[in-house]
Amino acid sequence: MKYFVTIGDREVEVEVDRERVTVAGRSFAATLGVLPGAPVRLLTLDGATAALPCEPLSAGRWRLGWHGEQVEADVMDERTRHIRSLTVRSGAAAGPATLRAPMPGLVVRLAVEVGQQIGAGAGVVVLEAMKMENELKASGPGVVRAVLVQTGQAVEKGQALVEFGPSADP
Repeated sequence: MKYFVTIGDREVEVEVDRERVTVAGRSFAATLGVLPGAPVRLLTLDGATAALPCEPLSAGRWRLGWHGEQVEADVMDERTRHIRSLTVRSGAAAGPATLRAPMPGLVVRLAVEVGQQIGAGAGVVVLEAMKMENELKASGPGVVRAVLVQTGQAVEKGQALVEFGPSADP
């Protein structure tokens, strides 16, 4: 499985294939174990093991300790990245931005209402597709101009779900 790890302004592609991991094009024999009773993972790369303090902050966001420093990392799998690429795009030309369904599914939950101001990464709609819930998030700040669906409604791929206008803040 492929992951995209962002630390600060740097993104690294990480591919995991059983006991091999490829990081930015370099391949390693790798295992990741848990230290029981502690928020520490034991990372072994090509036979060298290091203790990695690891604290979950939210879905896909982690605080990691590395060489005495703490960093925050965003980890996104390939599927989530693809879904986000099909949703709201920030910096669009004049006119409302529209969140569209990246796949057919059922609207399970609406997390916004008309007039609500939202920030980048805010949850907007939860779609159930193939028995999995997929939270669709805003890729940029804005104001909800229209909610075009309702909970329990079946939607098709590409169907408009929510329209956004520019944020009221300068």
